[in-house]
Amino acid sequence: MNKNILLAILLLFTAAISAQEKWEPLFNGKNLKGWKKLNGKAEYKVVDGTIVGISKMNTPNTFLATEKNYGDFILEFDFKVDDGLNSGVQFRSLSLKDYQNGRVHGYQFEIDPAARAWTGGIYDEARRNWLYPMTVNPPARTAFKNGQWNKARIEAIGSSIRTWVNGIACANIWDDMTLEGFIALQVHAIGDKAQEGKTVSWKDIRICTTDVEKYKTSDANDAPQVNCIVNTISPKEAKEGWALLWDGKTTNGWRGAKISNFPEKGWVVDNGILKVLKSGGGESTNGGDIVTTRKYKNFILSVDFKITEGANSGIKYFVNPDLNKGEGSAIGCEFQILDDDKHPDAKLGVRGNRKLGSLYDLIPAPENKPFNKKEFNTAVVVVKGNKVEHWLNGVKILEYERNNDMWKALVNYSKYRDWPNFGNTAEGNILLQDHGDEVWFKNVKIKELK
Repeated sequence: MNKNILLAILLLFTAAISAQEKWEPLFNGKNLKGWKKLNGKAEYKVVDGTIVGISKMNTPNTFLATEKNYGDFILEFDFKVDDGLNSGVQFRSLSLKDYQNGRVHGYQFEIDPAARAWTGGIYDEARRNWLYPMTVNPPARTAFKNGQWNKARIEAIGSSIRTWVNGIACANIWDDMTLEGFIALQVHAIGDKAQEGKTVSWKDIRICTTDVEKYKTSDANDAPQVNCIVNTISPKEAKEGWALLWDGKTTNGWRGAKISNFPEKGWVVDNGILKVLKSGGGESTNGGDIVTTRKYKNFILSVDFKITEGANSGIKYFVNPDLNKGEGSAIGCEFQILDDDKHPDAKLGVRGNRKLGSLYDLIPAPENKPFNKKEFNTAVVVVKGNKVEHWLNGVKILEYERNNDMWKALVNYSKYRDWPNFGNTAEGNILLQDHGDEVWFKNVKIKELK
């Protein structure tokens, strides 16, 4: 063979090798050197080149953690779990004496063989709970194969964290709470004796920490992103057309619904949270409702909210602040915010159409809806012309169409019957309601649609 041709082949081969990730094994296939057990007493053992975790009664979550911490990386591993046993893999996680006596906390790649099929989702262990439930990306819930070996990939690069299961993009978050920590294999605590002795297994665990930006997966077929950094717009969100409707610091862009300035009482900005304060439960009797200073037509509106005990509030859209200058709230379509268990309004209206998530006094949300009273929840309103949707925590809970006979009939049977052309305007202000109860808001964002 010609020496020049041989040299060219060698150069191409070398280039191909250098273009691949530089992998480092985290498990030597023989023993647990480089790993340490934390928190619980479940057993880990090495069987035929595989780490096997075995569930045990009367012990908390148990973690087998790397002795070394990792910041930016690409992590791959194969895993298999017995049916009925929940598990996960921690990454960028910590165990600190001054945090819950050393409890492991941080990001977790979920392993979930249950019917909900949330494998590949991202959970924040012992901290913020679910950051990316798989309701955000339903098609990827079929990626996991129960009873078989599955291949996982995690890319944690700066604030970008993405996961794959069997080559299918599952989760995608933007977050900066922890940028470095250990990797750990979890055996979840169990409460049923019948689950004792079930196993979860891992093998071929390897990590790349060199030139990770160069080797990261293309975002061409990314999972939908969830931005976990409060009151910010991620680069991906900005590219998609999202903008902050509230900046998290000031009252810019908002005013009272019945005044030209922002209310001097009744609302406060507190550490990145916009709070309407408790004032006796009256409708718009303290600071009053607040509205955006401009109107919106077609859009996706996303608002994180948290209620206090017995609270009532709402997110309104298609609002015309000039319609009602008297007592009570400004007029518009309302995504109801309510403590269904404790507020009397839940028992009023028709078929529950005044409960949480409902189109207030018009269309009820389902009784079985994803809501956590003690946490922030995400309300989303999608408006495309006359078609409107309400979403709660990633699940569509109702949809309707306005400007038709059915809509007219609904309105005529509601408290809005006396307001001319209610809900049919092409555009309107967006409103956060003062109903005399303390409710918190953050991450108020909007994407305008053509």
